[in-house]
Amino acid sequence: MKSMKKLIVHTATIAVVLGLTACSGMSTRDKNTAVGAGAGGVIGAVLTGGSAVGTVGGAAVGGVIGNQIKR
Repeated sequence: MKSMKKLIVHTATIAVVLGLTACSGMSTRDKNTAVGAGAGGVIGAVLTGGSAVGTVGGAAVGGVIGNQIKR
């Protein structure tokens, strides 16, 4: 089960990194939202053992938090 968690975390991390390479034309708020959603999805997956509901829920919460961060 630990190897499955590692696979999920690594896959999500790679997806976030590759997704952020396309962010050159995005506003700061859009970038914060994307980073928050990616991080929230990874954290949600880890905390729920790879549950799809936990991953999606974490991404949603992370996206909202990222969207509200002001720089």
